[in-house]
Amino acid sequence: MRFFHIADVHLGAEPDRGFPWSQDRSREIWDSFRKVIEQAGKFHADLFLIAGDLFHRQPLVKDLKKVNALFSMIPDTKIVLIAGNHDYLRKDSPYRKFKWGKNVRGLWNQNISHVDFPELGVRISGCSYGSREITRPVYDSLKKSGEMPVEILLAHGGDEKHIPISKERLAASGFDYIALGHIHKPQILIKDRMIYAGALEPIDKNDIGPHGFIKGEIRNGRVQTAFVSSALREYKNAEIIVTEATAQHSLEQKIRDIIKSMGEENIYTLTIRGKRDPESEFYLKSLYRAGNIRDIEDKSRPSYSLEELCSRYRGSLLEEYIRSFGENPDEEEQKALYYGIGALLETGEEIL
Repeated sequence: MRFFHIADVHLGAEPDRGFPWSQDRSREIWDSFRKVIEQAGKFHADLFLIAGDLFHRQPLVKDLKKVNALFSMIPDTKIVLIAGNHDYLRKDSPYRKFKWGKNVRGLWNQNISHVDFPELGVRISGCSYGSREITRPVYDSLKKSGEMPVEILLAHGGDEKHIPISKERLAASGFDYIALGHIHKPQILIKDRMIYAGALEPIDKNDIGPHGFIKGEIRNGRVQTAFVSSALREYKNAEIIVTEATAQHSLEQKIRDIIKSMGEENIYTLTIRGKRDPESEFYLKSLYRAGNIRDIEDKSRPSYSLEELCSRYRGSLLEEYIRSFGENPDEEEQKALYYGIGALLETGEEIL
């Protein structure tokens, strides 16, 4: 039996709203969802599991129709889904009354329920969110029934406000495979048995690294899985090291080169570090033109020699100011230190 396990698709999300690529990202999430369905068809998957948050917010009927049409592309694949904390089941949720295709089953009960597929010899258990938050450890006392050859748990949660999960207790439940959602970073809690698929596409700047889905096969009671990286883009962090010789134009070129080498389609948070010429400052706004840059933080410092300044201005307010920070100021203290040095040197008060 072959299966696909996805989670946290967040259809309808607009990552990085206000940035030039935001509308593209919204469309790309739908594109990735369509492509993973196509891959499931080519793989001849028997099961397609969606572990919550298919939608970023409450879906409209037209959204469900669009999804149902995509599901119809794989009529021989059994699709099972639950609602997560983003697309939870409100009383008026279209999830409740929507007529899905014959190959689609939703576990909409807020208590643990299941669906059996005797032809596959598998039972899928799980529950849906009926509110944005569930603080009860719903899965802690859960045990597989033993009534089917293979039993799979479809679960969504993992923090204090969204069904706290104990890895040890969940492992003791006996399920052959536990398909997890909610945590956006792909994580293997127990190899081939308990896995967070992660978000299909990264949704915000904290979703660093590869994203995709889990592809698996269960044969003779043995589960084998593999993570498939499929996201169209990644959020990446990069550091730019500057020196006294680094000017604005050379910094811009350095950023372009780094982005080209790491992938121009990706979205970046940049940190500038190093010692720059005390007489120069970088104009950050123009640096955003170098690529898909979401944030830039300048942590570079003027290349002052503190001992040389103290020696030159011995007995002055400047020396007293520098020594007040001690020998090992932390990052925030360094920022204040160098800002103060610049201000004192600029006003001439260092000689007082």
